[in-house]
Amino acid sequence: MTVTVIGLGAADLDQLQMGVYKKLKQAQKLYVRTLDHPVLTDLQAEGVVCESFDHVYEKYDTFEPVYLEIAQVLIDKSQQEDVMYAVPGHPLVAEQTVQHLIEAERNGKVELVIEGGQSFLDPIFGALRIDPIEGFQLLDGTSLSMHDIHMRQHVLIAQVYDAFSASEVKLTLMEKYRDDYPVTIVTAAGSSQEKLVTVPLYELDHVAELNNLTTVYVPPVATDEEALRDWTTFRKIIATLRGPNGCPWDQKQTHESLKKYLLEEAHEFLAAVDAEDDFAMIEELGDVLLQVFLHAQIGEDNGYFTLEEVLATISEKMIRRHPHVFGDTAVEDAEEVVANWEAIKRTEKGQAPEHLLDGEYRAEASLLTAYNYQKAAAKVGFDWPEVEDAWAKFLEEAKEFQEEMASGNDGTRIDEFGDVLFTLVNIARFYKISPEEAMLHANEKFARRFHFVEQQVKQSGKDFADFTLEQLDAFWDEAKRMEKGE
Repeated sequence: MTVTVIGLGAADLDQLQMGVYKKLKQAQKLYVRTLDHPVLTDLQAEGVVCESFDHVYEKYDTFEPVYLEIAQVLIDKSQQEDVMYAVPGHPLVAEQTVQHLIEAERNGKVELVIEGGQSFLDPIFGALRIDPIEGFQLLDGTSLSMHDIHMRQHVLIAQVYDAFSASEVKLTLMEKYRDDYPVTIVTAAGSSQEKLVTVPLYELDHVAELNNLTTVYVPPVATDEEALRDWTTFRKIIATLRGPNGCPWDQKQTHESLKKYLLEEAHEFLAAVDAEDDFAMIEELGDVLLQVFLHAQIGEDNGYFTLEEVLATISEKMIRRHPHVFGDTAVEDAEEVVANWEAIKRTEKGQAPEHLLDGEYRAEASLLTAYNYQKAAAKVGFDWPEVEDAWAKFLEEAKEFQEEMASGNDGTRIDEFGDVLFTLVNIARFYKISPEEAMLHANEKFARRFHFVEQQVKQSGKDFADFTLEQLDAFWDEAKRMEKGE
């Protein structure tokens, strides 16, 4: 026994193909996903018996289980008799129940025949006067994601049945388009009831006529300013800045010249995180992203690598190093995740480096270098067993530094002070504190409090030299109390 799927076309009976019409008329019983289609009204008037699945929609809160149940019912019925199933439009265009039947066919659960039927796309292209060769997307309104939308293409959104689905589509589109961007609601394209209504995006769910024959059309953006939330726009901006008619400063930059800016922007973002300032984080992350795109564009300009290679490399790494998410590896906690990560890293790198500390040096961050060295050494057991031992080593080095300050020379004093700092980094590592981040905190805190001291001096009308250290320190303590809300 077979399931024969027939498309009802996009409009009324006058637009239906003759061959499809004859087959529908011959059906003893016609199963239909929904009766909400003008062709079925006419067929029923001509005596065709229809059994719909409209009642299934009322059982679920989402569409996916509806489509699964419809497909399963059809499969079950096909075990006893041949089944004819009719769907709006063309069976292979935006029809999830048919996709489930195709999957069942691949698994040997059903014999499937798919007949023609006019897709709703042709009459929509005609109604909107657009050429699909310019690039278009057909998206499902019930599972629309802003990440799927290409703003520079014609976007058609099907499955916008009612005000609720229209509201969901509207909110998703507003993630990328401005609130008053023009969108067109196309209803019954190609039929005598064809209707096109263009409204600002924010009114999409206020339109009275939304039904099974509705498609939402979003035209392509005309300018870069309208697509500022699209990745391609930012990439185009960077390419223009680096291009022949771009900015002289951007044109002359190299990977080496930009190193300091990447560090500065990363530190500024960390400061925004510490301040718990969401708006500052948005701005500072944008500045970090600018550095990433600039380096990628330089790589592309020099013919060494492209942004796509950067994306592919990090995407492959994330998938490869998370087998507990993208594979079948089981983990119990975050610690086991870290252990797996390190094991995979070692496998990826293959042959061990000649020296354990190779690759851990950071020229711009001595505290981070110290942290990396200690962490690498600890992996092979060269580490204090308890944090108390690290504290004891710090006190030992602090004493030696005091002795060198009393009787040593400049060279030995620098050397011993470096040992003190190194042991402090070790203590930070035991407590899982980033020494680099801690230093950033300390610098920011000092600048903030000293700025208050400076303000107090200026407000007094005097100079710093007119104050004693005790008086200045009193200003400092006041700044501390204000920060603590005392």
